[in-house]
Amino acid sequence: MVALAAAVFALVSCEPNNPVDDSKADLQGEITSDMTLEAGNTYTLSGGFHVKDGATLTIEEGVTIKSVDDNVVDYILIEQGGKIMAEGTASNPIVMTSDLKKAGSWGGLHICGRAPINVQAAKSEIGDASYGGNDANDNSGVLRYIRIEYAGYAFSADKEANGFTFYGVGAGTTVDHLQAYKGSDDGFEWFGGTVNCKYLVSTDNTDDSFDWTEGWTGKVQYMVAHQQDATCDCLFECDNNDKNPAVTPVSHPILSNITLVGNNSSENKRGIRLRAGTQVEIYNALVSGKPTGVSIETEQTDKALADGTSVLEGIVTTGAFADATDEETGYTAAYLLADFTAANKAETAISLTDNIYGTVTEGAVNPQSKDSYFEAASYIGALSSDNDWTAGWTMK
Repeated sequence: MVALAAAVFALVSCEPNNPVDDSKADLQGEITSDMTLEAGNTYTLSGGFHVKDGATLTIEEGVTIKSVDDNVVDYILIEQGGKIMAEGTASNPIVMTSDLKKAGSWGGLHICGRAPINVQAAKSEIGDASYGGNDANDNSGVLRYIRIEYAGYAFSADKEANGFTFYGVGAGTTVDHLQAYKGSDDGFEWFGGTVNCKYLVSTDNTDDSFDWTEGWTGKVQYMVAHQQDATCDCLFECDNNDKNPAVTPVSHPILSNITLVGNNSSENKRGIRLRAGTQVEIYNALVSGKPTGVSIETEQTDKALADGTSVLEGIVTTGAFADATDEETGYTAAYLLADFTAANKAETAISLTDNIYGTVTEGAVNPQSKDSYFEAASYIGALSSDNDWTAGWTMK
């Protein structure tokens, strides 16, 4: 292993209006052999930092990675065959942030794996790296107790960087206790793949809190989203493939124990938006702060709910349930409100403390009975009063 901390380069001092000498940043360019960022140290990032096939980037607890304000687009990208072993703790998390402390200041963390996707010749939006393949159990490493702040850099009108982006990442990868904080695009996005996750927090990311597309079939237990900024869009934006909603593998994540709190915007009204052919199983979710709690678009998504391929159960929303008209095709979903309310509650009051704390027991589903990945959790919501798993490592 290369212990980078033993030879950290310092940034040169400069006046605020002078360009930073980015050649002295700790992390830039690419690595083809293993590198370790040692516990408790701060490292600077300038430009794209790529971990190439065969290399492992190890990040120890308490490390801070800071994007420098140098007019260069900064991001970290783990390419296919590369690995990241980033293991913080609740009391000593890993923090990836920016000098500017402003949404959109840098490009976030991107991981490219070899798990199945439903597009051909796929390249990452950021860094132009290949992703996808046939290895459902591909292993890109470990992400644990990490907070990403102020990501979402806009490369163009069509390409903005999320906080955490998973491109064809496989189920061999370990992902838990992550927060995306105050970014200017999505907090988390999955482009296909099979990666499973636990304990995710998306805070005030001004596009969607959670987003998936391209055939993602992973599982997640314990998800929290909180939006205050009026520009924040969907809490969940959920697609299979917007160019071909029926293409396989079809997105079909299984999700349980969720608390989603919107911004009460009259413009960005949708909480959980199911469209573009996605399938899904959602259990034990609280959805508040959106006039439309759950909406359904596209024929394929609608029919998957009607025939039981997709399941919505144990959902309580302060907003309405909507059979929406697809903006592209004009198709109006036919999955009936009666079907939704048989196992869920729309337009129902939800009581939360400090916006995110609180659960409901009535109507809860045992997620362990649905899939062995899940822990038993006999309540609706993500944060029970006696188990604040966000304490110590998240920003509120």
